[in-house]
Amino acid sequence: MESHVRCTRCDRYICPDCMREASVGHQCVECVKEGARSVRQARTVVGGRIATTPFVTSVLIGLNVLAYLAEVVRPEILDRFAMLGARLIGPDGGYYVYEPGYPSDFHAEGVVAGQWERLLTSGFLHLPPTEGTFGLLHVVMNMLSLWQLGRIVEPMLGRVRYIALYLLSTLGGSVFVLLLTDVNVESVGASGAIFGLGAAYYVLARRVGADMRGVNRFMAFLLLWLLLSAGLTSWQGHLGGLLTGAAVTLAYAYAPRGPRRVLIQVAVCVGVLALLAVVAVAKVSELTGGGVAQ
Repeated sequence: MESHVRCTRCDRYICPDCMREASVGHQCVECVKEGARSVRQARTVVGGRIATTPFVTSVLIGLNVLAYLAEVVRPEILDRFAMLGARLIGPDGGYYVYEPGYPSDFHAEGVVAGQWERLLTSGFLHLPPTEGTFGLLHVVMNMLSLWQLGRIVEPMLGRVRYIALYLLSTLGGSVFVLLLTDVNVESVGASGAIFGLGAAYYVLARRVGADMRGVNRFMAFLLLWLLLSAGLTSWQGHLGGLLTGAAVTLAYAYAPRGPRRVLIQVAVCVGVLALLAVVAVAKVSELTGGGVAQ
């Protein structure tokens, strides 16, 4: 069927069957398809893809809950994957304080024995319910905090940057624990990552020009909790996660726009990871007297 209507994009005549309504006039099918390909995808303030739902946050909560259930069923998981710098296991199966040059019938476990995965896996474990009321509250409060912060920070960063921030904050917390805590003491919890998200929330709020009154109150509470809970929780892990999260998010938020922005953001993330690795290796070398764990 002939039509006297022209496509507003290519100026060709279009039949009624091929006519597609546009913001101004009508377009043909070919121009509609071409337009869909050329439309730029919306980006977050840091250059990430828009995430309309906190999908990654939900997955992280699910992983933490599954790990907690696994702990309940198999308590030995906690001993194997908790953050632990070093300790000795004697021939009687008992635990002993780590010392380099230990007897041959003893063996070491922890990061000093090459169990580097503990730096990450400890961030998905929590105190068991046998630790009393606080044991159960540990995972409940951390998951509530993760949800409250994650559903705000994830859409602002995009999923890929959010995952990198979460994992680096977890590692940052664990490295600070390794560096500043008694290496014979186990440590678990997602608090390092959560403090990293808290730092990210503060940096991003300043970056977008948000009303800082509520944000400042939140940050003041976070820092106050870090101080007041120092005798009950791993303040070293909290501090490490906070500083790591702040460093990564500053790179996300203030990298100059343009084709090099992603490169700068990736370079900073790799640099932070490398720095954490160097610090961890140096600490292990100090513990082993510069040698390799037996």
